[in-house]
Amino acid sequence: MSAIVSPIREPLITGHKSYHDITEDLVGPTEKAPTPAWVIGFIFSVALLGFGVFCILWTIWHGIGVWDLNRTVGWGWDITNFVWWIGIGHAGTLISAILLLFRQKWRTGVNRAAEAMTIFAVMCAGLFPLIHMGRLWMAMFIFPYPNTRGPLWPNFNSPLLWDVFAISTYFTVSLLFWYTGLVPDFATVRDRAKGFRKKIYNFLSFGWTGSAKHWQRWEALSLVLAGIATPLVLSVHTIVSFDFATSVIPGWHTTIFPPYFVAGAVFSGFAMVLTLMLITRKLLKLEDYITLEHVESMNKIILVTGTIVGVAYLTELFIAWYSGYVYEQFAFFNRAAGPYWWSYFGMMFCNVLSPQFFWSKKLRRNIAFTFFLSIVINIGMWFERFVIIATTLARDYLPSSWSYYSPTWVEIGIFAGTFGLFFVLYLIFTRVAPVVAIAEVKSILKSSGDQYIGPNAIHHHDDQGHGHDDHSSAHGITAGDDEGHLDLKDIAQADPIELDDNSSSNVAPMAASGASSFVAESGDNADDLKKIEGIGPKIEGLLNEAGIYTWNKLSNTDPSFIKEVLTAAGNRYKMHDPSTWPDQAKLADEGKWDELNDLQDRLDGGRV
Repeated sequence: MSAIVSPIREPLITGHKSYHDITEDLVGPTEKAPTPAWVIGFIFSVALLGFGVFCILWTIWHGIGVWDLNRTVGWGWDITNFVWWIGIGHAGTLISAILLLFRQKWRTGVNRAAEAMTIFAVMCAGLFPLIHMGRLWMAMFIFPYPNTRGPLWPNFNSPLLWDVFAISTYFTVSLLFWYTGLVPDFATVRDRAKGFRKKIYNFLSFGWTGSAKHWQRWEALSLVLAGIATPLVLSVHTIVSFDFATSVIPGWHTTIFPPYFVAGAVFSGFAMVLTLMLITRKLLKLEDYITLEHVESMNKIILVTGTIVGVAYLTELFIAWYSGYVYEQFAFFNRAAGPYWWSYFGMMFCNVLSPQFFWSKKLRRNIAFTFFLSIVINIGMWFERFVIIATTLARDYLPSSWSYYSPTWVEIGIFAGTFGLFFVLYLIFTRVAPVVAIAEVKSILKSSGDQYIGPNAIHHHDDQGHGHDDHSSAHGITAGDDEGHLDLKDIAQADPIELDDNSSSNVAPMAASGASSFVAESGDNADDLKKIEGIGPKIEGLLNEAGIYTWNKLSNTDPSFIKEVLTAAGNRYKMHDPSTWPDQAKLADEGKWDELNDLQDRLDGGRV
């Protein structure tokens, strides 16, 4: 029930939430009728998806010729969009796996939506290679299964085949990770549901009961999946980069592509997480669970990965110059001064210059600026993929074959359709599952809730893990000496204490006069009152000064008197509820420690 928390850590959960509040806030959106904003967004997304499906069918019916691919540019928007969507899905695995292994608590507010975003983005990405085949029904040829085609067999030397395995593995592990985290939350929704809805969530939760054995297996599975998924963060976009790096085309044939692509994927993935989460945070009123601390942490990662991408760009330019290879030099000169110069400089501004604004803490914590910059970064990362593909292919070794590529309405429609698919799936997800992981948020409440840490804390963890009180002073009454004891002489000399705007009390003189009957008592045989949930060193000092040294004495003390002592000590002490303290003290005095522990497990700072 205690945790070591650095005093400089900001709370990750605000609003003084209880466990019940967390359940209500996070399950509520799945139980209530959809808002008008959700309905409008869903209708627009379905319309966009419908147009995309029409463009795909148009392509299949008429052939790839409806795209503006030509004899020089064989890859256009299709592969550009494929690589972009794969990059968008990278942040989910990073947040899920690597940050889990490093025990980063701030992941709990954003991991669920980031994992969902990963799955939906990979689904969107997978459409483009299938369509680019021209004949979708021939997709079976890319899988290595026993057949009667003789020597006709997938080429295992081709990175295009590696893509199939890497992306399918990535999708499977991400799906398992996402669903594993959902199981306890589905059980929470099930326990609140009725009728057919209850049956659905009972099936989805796999009979989860919340027993110790279930939690143990859940934790173990999460760590195993994290261990499996961590290499995927590096391998998936590395293999995607091999689509280019294993070729002999100038501008592509470079060993820097794997780390460069991975950093860019994390960079764009976190930008998309921010874009989605800031919208979700506002529409579902999740400001207490997705705080400025979450936003700032993600912006720091964007700053780091954006800087890495910038260094990669400069390294490419330097190596092209240093190599003395004229064709490589021309490839980069053509990017900056050729017909696609606008995409190159757009890429440099969006990906290299714009993230540097996040060196400013004020801007890192500015919601509107972060939202705007996250969109700018996503645009910039799309430009990066377009620059790599289109500018390199449009001008090859033979000037007679040079051409200029621009997309047709069909290509634009398919790309727009993938956005429709992505948002349809995400909007449905927000209606059927908690967007923020309930169980994981509850697990960090007592170490990261603002009632326990930060400037608005009303509890403090002590060495025993049961005390939750604060240093305070009010109306001339100080917190006392270094050990937290309050001098009754100060209480007696204090002015009457204002409890609220409409009442006042002269508890201080009462406490001073009553103290004379207790001064003969000694603390030599005193009990450790901090064993009581809700009592820490400071409150123990107040009770000692009021003549309460033992569990027996506390068990026979009227809670109303304890409340008056707390009220006399200042506004921040009077917020504590001592109603359960006598019952706890009685169990401690009788040595019923198991019963006391059971009772305290049901309490929060001494309150039921």
